[in-house]
Amino acid sequence: MQRYFCKEKINNQIILYPDDYHHIKNVMRMNIGDLIEVVYNKKVYKCEIKNFDCIEIIEEIKSYDEDIEINLVIPLLKEQKMDFVLQKATELGVSKIIPFYATRSIVSNIKEKEDKKIVRWSRICKEASEQSKRNTIPVITNIKRLNELNIDGVKLVCSTCEKSENLKMFLQSQHKYDKITIVVGPEGGLTMEEELKLNEMGFKSITLGNRIMRVETVPIFILSILNYISME
Repeated sequence: MQRYFCKEKINNQIILYPDDYHHIKNVMRMNIGDLIEVVYNKKVYKCEIKNFDCIEIIEEIKSYDEDIEINLVIPLLKEQKMDFVLQKATELGVSKIIPFYATRSIVSNIKEKEDKKIVRWSRICKEASEQSKRNTIPVITNIKRLNELNIDGVKLVCSTCEKSENLKMFLQSQHKYDKITIVVGPEGGLTMEEELKLNEMGFKSITLGNRIMRVETVPIFILSILNYISME
């Protein structure tokens, strides 16, 4: 069944977002009586389309909780790469995405476009959450400077300078954690000053191995490992 996140729940009826009504009727070409899944407040409901303005709850469906909060701190990227990272990180279970200005980012200050960008990025994450059957949508924060990061929990930064401590060693040294934050550098990597600043803020530098990956590959690599570990 197709899954949607709803805007509001009134008694036994679901109010979807306008774009979702359009998607049901004109893209999916569903009919009266068809069933869909709807998420409201992290609860999943099986619902019936009574008409294209009325979605009625049939029953609540058992859903799973995401055990670990994963925060991804990523530099501003070109539009196509940014869209790709947002989509794949959402599919792989990221909880929060924090875009930041990096010294070597190709994309410079976009303050005047920030609000529109965040609305667009949030829509991408919503659609990816629906496609991957999640019961939450990642939060996208305003664009930060590194010194504005105020995060607790386990914190690491992907480094091209660190050679000894790798991701496996780092995760094995953490006994139990419910929140992890990962900083990924831009195309040219973080500057030494940026990495040292993050170290001062409690972020541990780790190596991802001998290969130098594209910036859009790194989140997929790390999130896939975290998913694998969570299944053990």
